[in-house]
Amino acid sequence: MPITTCVFDAYGTLFDVAAAARQAASEPEFPQLKDTWQSVAEFWRQKQLQYTWLRAVTGDHTDFWTVTQDGLDWALERTGLDGHVPLRERLLQLYWELQAYPEVPDMLKALKTAGMNTAILSNGSPDMLNGAVRSAGLPDLLDDVLSVETVGVFKPHATVYDLVQARFGGNKDNVLFVSSNGWDAAAAAAYGFQTAWVNRAGEPMDRLPGQPHHTLSDLTDIPKLAGVL
Repeated sequence: MPITTCVFDAYGTLFDVAAAARQAASEPEFPQLKDTWQSVAEFWRQKQLQYTWLRAVTGDHTDFWTVTQDGLDWALERTGLDGHVPLRERLLQLYWELQAYPEVPDMLKALKTAGMNTAILSNGSPDMLNGAVRSAGLPDLLDDVLSVETVGVFKPHATVYDLVQARFGGNKDNVLFVSSNGWDAAAAAAYGFQTAWVNRAGEPMDRLPGQPHHTLSDLTDIPKLAGVL
């Protein structure tokens, strides 16, 4: 069936999650990040995701801002930078101002010009997501920003993916769901969406019941997959 709605994960898909650590490392106030920012960014993202999965399994939900702070605290301790309050505060501030990947604006413009529904579906809390969307200059290119806070459980719980049809209607296979997380794309495929995995790092496919329908190195070809170019 034809694609009518394109839905995107936010962090790591539209927004560069390494941008906060990279930016802080370029600032003279934080010379200790010069050689460690990549490790900080990697550990931060790793623990952020792990904490969402663990909280989803245990039913101990909290908002994404809390797990973002918890993940950063673990990463800073792991890299020997814990206790540096100004650094912690700066990294958290920058997370509200994450840069979009370079191809994102033109890609979304192509979809909107063709009349496609566009939205974010993310673990992020509404305030975080809206801040990132504004910072990246994307408000006019998205029809909605859907957050797991509506259902109180993180991805990949099926009730999160239900939010898309509740908002846009139609059939599951009218939706192209796009994520940089292989597990997210796999879960959405098992749910019934058409899916694209943006595998920027060239990682192996996750061994999960669902499999992404498409694998891309960036978002440039999403309009083609959606049938608008």
